[in-house]
Amino acid sequence: MALQSLDDLLADKLKDLYSAENQILKALPKMVKAAEAPQLSQALQDHYNVTQGHVQRLEQIASNLGIRLRGKKCVGMEGLLEEGKELLQEKADPDVLDAGIIGAAQSVEHYEIAGYGTARAFAQMLGMRDAANLLQQTLDEEKEADQTLTRIAENMVNQRAAESDEEEEDEDENEMEDTEEDEDEYEEEEEEEEDEGEEEPQVTRGTRWER
Repeated sequence: MALQSLDDLLADKLKDLYSAENQILKALPKMVKAAEAPQLSQALQDHYNVTQGHVQRLEQIASNLGIRLRGKKCVGMEGLLEEGKELLQEKADPDVLDAGIIGAAQSVEHYEIAGYGTARAFAQMLGMRDAANLLQQTLDEEKEADQTLTRIAENMVNQRAAESDEEEEDEDENEMEDTEEDEDEYEEEEEEEEDEGEEEPQVTRGTRWER
């Protein structure tokens, strides 16, 4: 697609957002399932439902403007979701994983916030009031989702993840102490065996010859 005008740029951005939203719809159920905290799982599920509305809005805007949305893949969102997929495959403490899921989800939200903000600005400049209003609604919902994730992280998840770190450190210290005790006992046993194995030197009395 040749970008010769702001109209072209807006159409390109809408296609990018449409691809991004559909990729998110495929990825969110896995994040919902992986989340340990009920509040986080519910927030992700709620955003899945809201994202379906975002797709419908984009389709409405495209229909009004005569734009065909399919045919472009958002590589930026593809990369962000691939990082999230790798996170879910890690062998992680459940609380630590929740903190990671929030970070990954907020990276996605920030990408969308930037994208919808740009598209809305283009629509406003072009005098497309209806499109701008619909894009603003989605932008507001993306910001709300980001704020919700921040509250969950600050009020609960990050603290639990930090406590998991402390518990792991305590376990490591206990393991080190046990190892040191085992080594000390082993050394003591070796010393005792060495002491028992040493024979007392025998004194040989020479024969005394009388002249």
